[in-house]
Amino acid sequence: MPLANTAKNKKWTVLDSAALYGLDKWGEQYFSINELGHISVQPKGAGAGSLDLIDLVKGLETRNLQLPLLIRFDDILENRLEQIHTAFDEAIKEYKYAGSYQGVFPIKCNQQRHVVEELISSGEKWHLGLEAGSKAELLIALSLLNDPKALLICNGYKDQRYIETAILARQLGRQPVVVIEQADEVERIISSSRELGAAPLIGIRAKLASRSSGKWSNSVGETAKFGLSIPDILASLEALQSAGLINDLRLLHFHLGSQINDIAVLKDALQEASQIYVELTKLGAPMGYLDVGGGLGVDYDGSKTATTASTNYSLQNYANDVVATIKECCESNQVNVPTLISESGRAIASHFSVLLFNVLGTEGRHKKAPSSSPKECLSISNLRETLAKITATSRESEIAIPNLQEAWNDAIKFKNDALAAFRLGYLRMHERALAEQLTWACAREIVQKLPIEKNIPDELKNLRSNFAHTYYANLSIFRSAPDTWAIDQVFPIMPIHRLNEEPTELGHFADLTCDSHGKITRFIDNGEVKSLLELHQLKPNETYIIGMFLGGAYQEVMGNLHNLFGTTNAVHIRLATNGNYQVDHVVRGDTNANVLEAMEHDPEQLLEKLRIASESAIHRKSLKIKDAQRLMDHLETSLRQSTYLQQ
Repeated sequence: MPLANTAKNKKWTVLDSAALYGLDKWGEQYFSINELGHISVQPKGAGAGSLDLIDLVKGLETRNLQLPLLIRFDDILENRLEQIHTAFDEAIKEYKYAGSYQGVFPIKCNQQRHVVEELISSGEKWHLGLEAGSKAELLIALSLLNDPKALLICNGYKDQRYIETAILARQLGRQPVVVIEQADEVERIISSSRELGAAPLIGIRAKLASRSSGKWSNSVGETAKFGLSIPDILASLEALQSAGLINDLRLLHFHLGSQINDIAVLKDALQEASQIYVELTKLGAPMGYLDVGGGLGVDYDGSKTATTASTNYSLQNYANDVVATIKECCESNQVNVPTLISESGRAIASHFSVLLFNVLGTEGRHKKAPSSSPKECLSISNLRETLAKITATSRESEIAIPNLQEAWNDAIKFKNDALAAFRLGYLRMHERALAEQLTWACAREIVQKLPIEKNIPDELKNLRSNFAHTYYANLSIFRSAPDTWAIDQVFPIMPIHRLNEEPTELGHFADLTCDSHGKITRFIDNGEVKSLLELHQLKPNETYIIGMFLGGAYQEVMGNLHNLFGTTNAVHIRLATNGNYQVDHVVRGDTNANVLEAMEHDPEQLLEKLRIASESAIHRKSLKIKDAQRLMDHLETSLRQSTYLQQ
């Protein structure tokens, strides 16, 4: 249903679109709208060159890179690293902190090879390290980290081989820190060190009593999955002392969970962790590093509030609190301040990739009342009279709302009468269809008649959503945006063009999978969540392109092969010196053959079975030879093509 025009005399501008979709808030310095009504990307920040996203898509299509498409802006990745390091440098200078800051990227956030390689290359000037949470991630980190000053934080469950690998890697010149996260890991570290005659750098993860906030608040605290309680820390310290490994204990680690939305909980945790660090030093451990973990949040909706999709603090606020709190505790206890470490993954990677997908079509409710015909049944006649009553109601009338409410109650009653008659065989199918069309015509007329800025009953207010359109998206939610389904994460989603036109429809998105959960029905709304998004009517022979932003963290690695929709094409873009762009890497998405092989199907065997079946059909004369050849051509081509629909 068309949206109400709230300012009929005002021409729609790109500023209206920026405000409507919140782009002027969550876009920071990276995303804006240009005079053509297209999304413009500033990969290096404001004033450092921009790219028109529509022009970029057209250029990539000439390289046979079709939608859906994941575009990674490596300049944004580097800029995010620079911003975090600058914030800590400013805080260290402001509070006259005697130590330094060293960043570590958690590989689990985005394990794609080109992404991790780009981070290591861009972060070399800051000696950026990596955090590994599994044996496979440890192998990635060991192969990529050549900087002897870069840290390799080893988290997660660790068997003997994992620990021995870390010990031997230290002898290669790497700096792996094996973080004790379970009490039974202490003995494995001791036995591995004895076996090899060498020890790793050792860290301890504290299970803080301080609570966190947001969606992941239950993952921390005294019942958290990882970390040692205070009694366990003391027992571990004693065991390391007895084994002669106390001098290798260098790091204290804690983690408050992903996406910390309230800065107050960080302050409490920092005070507790700082005191533990001081006590470990006083008990004989040389220490030197304090790892505040991840959790640095992303303001997905731009509201700057302590909601699950936002944060009530800035990057500089975060750095200031970390530096000031740790300095205060250490100096008051006459302990040297540690090198500060953070494992910010979401805050580094979220902004740098944009998922683009095209809309395949739309579907909505019937909008117009069907014309009348002679000898209509009583239910349909009653519905027509109800519609006429609604049409005659004046919006300005003092009793407009009660009259509209009564009319809607009547419409529902008459529709139910028609349904009951259909079940009993008294109504034909075309009559039931008329009843449904007239009911929705009543609803549509009511929405148009509702007074503006009046207290409206929820039942009538919610009618508007019944006319929303379903926009069919050429993507799989489960592959490319799994958090929207799994944990109700909201990402900024909006058209990337036609933003100088007023959107006239309300809609949500349904994906290509045969799953009722394969849809996006939650959208940002300045600190709130709305179920429908303002969109444009589709134009004939024109592709309507939607962008999902801030999805560079976790979405790719957590995506699955539901209905065997695979990865999309991905491309790495760098801003060129001439204001143009260069394509650094192209990562082709999965073909149908790829996903079949992932499920242990042999594409060649499948083709051979179908070839044999077609020969049998030719023999039976139920299939012509030319049609059999066409079938085989389609099958062979499909195996080579993307799992998504082709234009």
